[in-house]
Amino acid sequence: MTNLDKPVYSSSKIRPRKQFGQHWLRSDAVLNKILRAGQLQQSDRILEIGPGTGNLTRLLLPFVESLTAVEIDRDLCEKLRKTMNQPNFQLIEGSILDIPLPTGTNKVIANIPYNITGEILKKLLGTLAEPIQQFEQIVLLVQKEIGDRLAAKAGHKAYNALSVKIQYLADCQFICDVPAAAFYPPPKVNSAVVRIIPRPPITPASDPKFLDRLITLGFATKRKMLRNNLISEIDRDRLVLILESMGINAQVRAEDLDVAQWVALSEEVIKVKSS
Repeated sequence: MTNLDKPVYSSSKIRPRKQFGQHWLRSDAVLNKILRAGQLQQSDRILEIGPGTGNLTRLLLPFVESLTAVEIDRDLCEKLRKTMNQPNFQLIEGSILDIPLPTGTNKVIANIPYNITGEILKKLLGTLAEPIQQFEQIVLLVQKEIGDRLAAKAGHKAYNALSVKIQYLADCQFICDVPAAAFYPPPKVNSAVVRIIPRPPITPASDPKFLDRLITLGFATKRKMLRNNLISEIDRDRLVLILESMGINAQVRAEDLDVAQWVALSEEVIKVKSS
C-alpha cells in the first residue's frame, strides 16, 4: 500500500461514511491549490463545510483570523475537538442546511458533499429573488460536471439553467481539475475546484422570480427551440417577434443565450404579457 492509498487516521476506527457523501481529500498539491484560490488575508473569517479529518482545516488556520467548521458526523466532531487546539478554530456540529450561516464569516472554503451541492449553493448564494451577499469569495471542491456548469459560457455544452442562475448572482472561475485518486476513498467521478465571487446582478431583472421560472422552463428540454419550451408563458409567434427585435435567431435554444440576454428576454416577455 502506498502513502496515497492509506486512509486518513488509519489507526482509528473512523472511516468515510457513504450516507454523508464523505471523500477525504489527501493530495497536498490540490490542498495547496485550494489554499491559493482562497486569496487569504489575515483578517478573513472562514466558513468550512464538512471539514472531515481536518486536512484542509489545518492548512487554512495559520493564515486567517478565524475558521468556523460545520460537521454533521458526530465521530469526526469528537476527533476534531481532540486534535484542533488552535484558538481561532470553532466547530459546529450539524448540517449546514439546518443551521443559520455563521455570522461574521466572509469567505467559504470547503470540500462539500456532492449529493447536496445544489442545496449548499442555494444556502450560500440565495436565489435570484433573494440573493445572499454575505461572502466575498466561495471556493468549493465539487463534482467536475458541476464545476464545468458553474463556469460555462453560453453555447458551451456544459451551460445549463444552473449556469445562468449562478452567474446572475456571481462571477464563477474554474480553478483546476481534481482526479478521483486525490481522495480517500476515490469517488466514482472526477472533481474540480471553483471560485465563486458573489456580486449584485450586472443587469438586474425587474422580476427575478419570473426570470428564474423562465430560465427553468427554457432549459426543461434542452434540445428544443426556446419558442417551444416557453409556450406555457408566451405564444410562439409573439416570442419569435421578441427574439427578432432583440436580434436573436428565432430558432435559438436556451443554451445559446447569455445571462444578459436572459434578463432582456424576461423583460420583453413581461412587457408583452402586461400589454
